[in-house]
Amino acid sequence: MALETYRQKRNFSRTSEPRGRKAQKQGAHFVVQKHDATRLHYDFRLEMDGVLKSWAVTKGPSLVAGEKRLAVHVEDHPLEYGDFEGTIPKGEYGGGAVIVWDRGDWKPIGDAHKGYAKGHLDFELDGEKLHGRWHLVRMRGKPGEKRENWLLIKGDDEWARPEDAADILEEAPASVKTGRDIAAVAGETPGWSSRTGRIDRSNGKDTQPKARASKPAKPATDHPAGAAAAAPGTTLKGARKAAMPDFLEPTLATLAAAPPAGKQWLHEIKFDGYRLQTHVQDGKIRLLTRGGLDWTAKFGDRIPHALAALPVDTAIIDGELVVENGAGASDFSALQADLSAGRTDRFVYYVFDLLYLDGHDLTRVPLIQRKQQLEQLVAAADGVIRYSGHFDASGELVLRHACRLSLEGVVSKQRDAPWRGGRGRTWIKSKCSARQEFVIGGYTPSSVARKAIGSLVLGVYEGDALHHVGRVGTGFSAAMAEQLFSRLQALRADRSPFDGLLTATERRQVTFVRPELVAEVEFRAWTADGHLRHAAFRGLREDKAARDIVRETPEAGRKASDKRTGARNGDDQDAGGQNAGALEPPPQRRVVRLTHPDRLYWPDEGVTKEGLADYYAEVWRRMAPLVVGRPLALLRCPNGITGEKFFQKHAWKGLNPKVALIHDPQETGDAPLISINDLDGLMGLVQSAALEIHPWGSTVADWERPDMIVMDLDPGEGVAWQAVIDAAQEVRQRLRDAGLSPFVKTSGGKGLHVAAPLQPAAKWPAVKAFTKALAEAMAADSPDLYVATITKSKRRGKILIDYLRNQRGATAVAAWSTRARPGAPVSAPLAWSELGPEIGPAYFTVTNIPTRLAALASDPWADFRAAAAPLEVKGRTGGAGAKAKRA
Repeated sequence: MALETYRQKRNFSRTSEPRGRKAQKQGAHFVVQKHDATRLHYDFRLEMDGVLKSWAVTKGPSLVAGEKRLAVHVEDHPLEYGDFEGTIPKGEYGGGAVIVWDRGDWKPIGDAHKGYAKGHLDFELDGEKLHGRWHLVRMRGKPGEKRENWLLIKGDDEWARPEDAADILEEAPASVKTGRDIAAVAGETPGWSSRTGRIDRSNGKDTQPKARASKPAKPATDHPAGAAAAAPGTTLKGARKAAMPDFLEPTLATLAAAPPAGKQWLHEIKFDGYRLQTHVQDGKIRLLTRGGLDWTAKFGDRIPHALAALPVDTAIIDGELVVENGAGASDFSALQADLSAGRTDRFVYYVFDLLYLDGHDLTRVPLIQRKQQLEQLVAAADGVIRYSGHFDASGELVLRHACRLSLEGVVSKQRDAPWRGGRGRTWIKSKCSARQEFVIGGYTPSSVARKAIGSLVLGVYEGDALHHVGRVGTGFSAAMAEQLFSRLQALRADRSPFDGLLTATERRQVTFVRPELVAEVEFRAWTADGHLRHAAFRGLREDKAARDIVRETPEAGRKASDKRTGARNGDDQDAGGQNAGALEPPPQRRVVRLTHPDRLYWPDEGVTKEGLADYYAEVWRRMAPLVVGRPLALLRCPNGITGEKFFQKHAWKGLNPKVALIHDPQETGDAPLISINDLDGLMGLVQSAALEIHPWGSTVADWERPDMIVMDLDPGEGVAWQAVIDAAQEVRQRLRDAGLSPFVKTSGGKGLHVAAPLQPAAKWPAVKAFTKALAEAMAADSPDLYVATITKSKRRGKILIDYLRNQRGATAVAAWSTRARPGAPVSAPLAWSELGPEIGPAYFTVTNIPTRLAALASDPWADFRAAAAPLEVKGRTGGAGAKAKRA
């Protein structure tokens, strides 16, 4: 059957099912979807010839060997349908709720095509619920019968069940994708899911009716036009009556290696979003990009509604629209993803300047006074409109803390300066990492997906000439890679847009395009020949014109930065150093140099020192909040995993200067401990052959109060992986009952780690007592499954609930850390819904994590710090409990 039949039966403007296409590459996946349509049935689908061959099994599969279940052969479905879960609107073909009941791989026994054509298909399933040998047998049709009936039969093997055994359909009714049952999906608006959000990603259409925007009523405390609201403008020095301009050229910041020093400067956090100039005029709102484009309709109704409710008649406000991650940091990639998905509920508009107010031009008013007026104006605004405060502290200090929080950087502004359009020296930006926009001049195709890009070829303008600066080949989601391919196909050009002749290597597999699109890219450094090093794509910048894109070079280092470079390894070390290292001054001042970069750390896997450095550069933004500013223990393997291994927590001679030295307040006179403050510090550990990183559960800012719990589930010999998963779920529930928010990760070894973030309030003895009580309670309730003692003789066939990670000086391997074991495994954060037999404790490795990152819709641990709750001790330490104190 062809997909034409599938498409003819569906109205894709009403249903969120994927339109799909026939795939070129051959795979061997299967899926069973539980479908509550006119009557409940199970859709059984096998991947063959680029589509899903499909049967409607009326009573569902049976695990009883030889039991026949009617399977009506239906139209072929696209491969994308195997991931569909949601609701099909009533009145549409197949209207009702759908969940992914099972999925996995299948393997034909014999020739699959011959068996399918003959009507007797033998195969094996390796799913989450269905396993072993199965048969699909076509029945002889009756005269005039239109439908093609088959029988689905379980083979007689170790996976078969006796007739009196539990029915798998009743035993495991829920989705393997989200854990929901049919009832949880049935009541949802078609195309949406309370658990997964927007389901329809194939045609970009929202099946929900949209409410019409209406002008909100002014608050009762609003001022009459031109009265009290205008009065402050008349008293501000420099304010003057004037007609409201259509657009004001924005002030642009000049890049510097370090923030300026002096009391004349104030410092704001640099946002990672879209710069927008708001025009308010009699309740009507316009949101203009830095180039003057009207993007009001791009961001939905919430932001314009909130701005229209401000107590003004006319105003021009400068600000930045962002999406914040779970840690509260603005995230341009998340903003791009929300825009692509049509999601507007996470947008926040930070305002930082007021240029016009109720008939008065404020551009000549000193900045600090404009900000004070703006703060008063938005004080009672809806929470989606937020005032961007500033810091009067040292710019160096502000930047250091911004970088430790994985923020983009700092913008320093002259507090008494008037507004001046264009790029000048009244605004100075200092970044935590090298990041700027580049013009897309070409692309290479993906080697793993059709109609997707593999890398972008980038350039910057030097006068009228576009100068080639290299490629970026990471940071794309699968959807973005396909979107870029589609857009760039329309811009294909016959010749290179770059000014010079590219080398054969630079031209290899490149399709050149007209230089019209702009990409924002984060990178580690410029190479000596002017190319990007360790670049990662962050998103398209459609608010910026390609001809405006030039190489951003920071101004020469000033005294403050010179002083900083001479700082020692402790807390005075520059946490923003990756910015300066990635730009000018030359890289050797800031970037750790890897000696012998081709040294093999994992010989069988071919992972070298440089490969490890590239891996950590890739995961740094996710890993940083979990390792920065903590005492660390390291497993070092100078000659790789096949050589000598030793744990080390104290500093040693020859330690890279980018690694911070710290002193335990309880160990006076001992050698300093080890910590890192930035990516360069981590690169220093890579140079020192640290193949495992084990942080404390507390930070150097508060040694005695841990900010996380880690429960290590370590299976003894003979324990099935499913039992470890079940143990993790039990720990999860017990932590939830105690008011905490549990997260899970693979250990990279044998088991799983369940972690819970804490607000640093309780001290180490109380935290240890709580975790010990939890472990002992599990062992007491299920003595055949769990032990809480580390004695190996008692662990055979059981799982050790290891709570000893939660005491002063103890450590647990960090999320995203590699392990010094064969296969180059990684301790990888997971979503709880991902726990299953297909992902074992060492499944994720240095080599496959980048692929996983590209496929992830979101970081499963993105909300880790935001979920922190205090541990409240009840009674004596032996009866420690916990509960969350939430506002």
